[in-house]
Amino acid sequence: MDRPRKIPNIKNITISGRIGTGTTTLALNLSKVLHWKVLEGGVIFEKLHDHLNIHEVDVQHRPDQMDLEYEEMIKKILQEETENIIQSHLAGFDAQGLKKVFKILVVCEDDRGNDKLEIRIDRLTNRKKIPLEEAKAEVLQREQRNLEKWRRLYANNDPNWVYWDPKYYDLIINTYHYNSEESLHLVLEKLGIKK
Repeated sequence: MDRPRKIPNIKNITISGRIGTGTTTLALNLSKVLHWKVLEGGVIFEKLHDHLNIHEVDVQHRPDQMDLEYEEMIKKILQEETENIIQSHLAGFDAQGLKKVFKILVVCEDDRGNDKLEIRIDRLTNRKKIPLEEAKAEVLQREQRNLEKWRRLYANNDPNWVYWDPKYYDLIINTYHYNSEESLHLVLEKLGIKK
């Protein structure tokens, strides 16, 4: 097995973004180059939802305590462990103030900064092999419900707070303009790594 690659002054990486922006793809591709572990937030929450016997869209039925414990777990990993790529909506937000964590935001926006919702829905349709209407409902409902919950838990009910605010991140990758290989190259270039 290949040894993990060392990156000066970086011990962990977070990758965050809205549903269907390409965060999982980037995390997995980056892991192949760095030989770092990947923690996928979506997989963990999928297991939690299965355990609770609720659909992943019904985040309002997920106890707040689960969200709070999950985010504390992420912070603990970022503080105490090394060579992890954590792909999770709030991972970059969780990492605020933590040293040696490189925070990546993945967006899918046009030149005016408008979210390309239809592309994100199409990506989810293709990835999960589900009907378009189901993917659309999942993206719109799950995002809105998560946002409402997280604004309440982490942002004092600020109606303008979003976890994809660029101020929380060290690098922003726009998958509307870059494919998966180009996105990976941009990250490696920023990290000073030759593939």
